[in-house]
Amino acid sequence: MKYLPMSNLLQRALAGGYAVPSFCVWNAESMLSVLNVAADCRAPVILMNGPGEFGLLAPREMGAIAHALAARFEIPAALHLDHGDSIEQVQACLDAGYSSVMLDYSSRPFAENTEALRRVAALARPRGVTIEGEIGHVGTVDGVSKEGGRDSTLTRVDEAAAYAAATGVDALAISFGNAHGNYTRLPQFDFERLAQIHAAVPLPLVLHGGSGTPDADLRRAIGLGIAKVNVATESITAVRESLRRQWEAGRNLWTPMAMAEAARQMGPIVEKWIRRTGAAGQA
Repeated sequence: MKYLPMSNLLQRALAGGYAVPSFCVWNAESMLSVLNVAADCRAPVILMNGPGEFGLLAPREMGAIAHALAARFEIPAALHLDHGDSIEQVQACLDAGYSSVMLDYSSRPFAENTEALRRVAALARPRGVTIEGEIGHVGTVDGVSKEGGRDSTLTRVDEAAAYAAATGVDALAISFGNAHGNYTRLPQFDFERLAQIHAAVPLPLVLHGGSGTPDADLRRAIGLGIAKVNVATESITAVRESLRRQWEAGRNLWTPMAMAEAARQMGPIVEKWIRRTGAAGQA
């Protein structure tokens, strides 16, 4: 398998009325958990990581591991930089063979965000790499998530259209009531805003903060242009809680065995999201 430009997966999803789940991965075990389940479900899938994971492995090592594991699989998949925080980080991921990159300048002024994404496009487009941008700002609802800031700013329809036209991005992350992390109460999505953005922007839209989204809301969002759903908190929490339970019980104190058991907890979550987004059977 060769990692595909993410836009290949998302354009098909947009036309087919489903979304492609994008899972946070940070080592070989987490990558294998996602790829094995996606292969079993015959589903397209996106592996993503970013600044919160690069403290463990830098882009060069992440890319090398991801590409080595890809040889075992024959499913449509993309390797994505999520919430990149600098042009230099984008360049490092391009050099490491990522097939999609996101530079998140959503908390910065519109002009700065736009100009930065134009620079990313100049770097990525000649390599055939997909570009994701964010307009409006998706904040966080807990103290654990490493993505987003304290506050959210809802995406304006006029700015979304202007941003897409000015930057040439292939996918657009938007803020319409979604947030990163564990929801402390059910999210209140502004579906009218989402519908207006979908009508104004002819691009696959991205839902950041998928974890905890109710089924009915997820289905409605996909019907209004959401073609990529990011999932991180649920799988990371499952791994963390498995390690905590094992060590508190005095089990699997041999760390590799504990990590192997913890990694297995990702499988049911990956399958759940593949089925919830409608991606199962789409490979």
